[in-house]
Amino acid sequence: MSDNHIPEHSSPIKTPRQLAIVVVLAFILPVVIIVMLAQIATSGKSRPADSAAAEEAVAKRLKPAGEVVVDPNAPPPAPAEPVAVAVAPGAAPAAAAPAGDAGKGKSVYDTSCAACHTAGVAGAPKTGDKAAWAARLKTGNSALVAAAIKGKGAMPPKGGNMSLSDDDVKAAVEYMVSTAK
Repeated sequence: MSDNHIPEHSSPIKTPRQLAIVVVLAFILPVVIIVMLAQIATSGKSRPADSAAAEEAVAKRLKPAGEVVVDPNAPPPAPAEPVAVAVAPGAAPAAAAPAGDAGKGKSVYDTSCAACHTAGVAGAPKTGDKAAWAARLKTGNSALVAAAIKGKGAMPPKGGNMSLSDDDVKAAVEYMVSTAK
């Protein structure tokens, strides 16, 4: 059988030296191809020449979109909580309540209601507009207060300020009603 050797079934590698060359090329050739592909893929990216340019580029990307400017001549904002009114001993609490409620109503109005009721946003009656408030005044203050507490139309409950007490909302409604009479 050894005499009947078929040449097409023989290996092209005939010597150990040829085998060593094929094994080395089998490892080196894929590595070279991968390195060349990596060079091609990254050749389009440019890098800053120095670190100062790189830091400047990073600072430009991280720059805020806007700035807050505070006018030192602007009046201070209205206080969020009204100042407590001291009642003299022996004075009736009811006598001091109207003055305290009027200030409290305006304060609550300024902080929670003015944003919509000054400009008439979403159909809100403008403060002081007698025609806009006329139909509402016919329902009575208790109905107006209830609507303000529960919300009505586009106005959310308590004007969107859920931290307000019912008394605060009532004081604000009474203030707005007093400007429309």
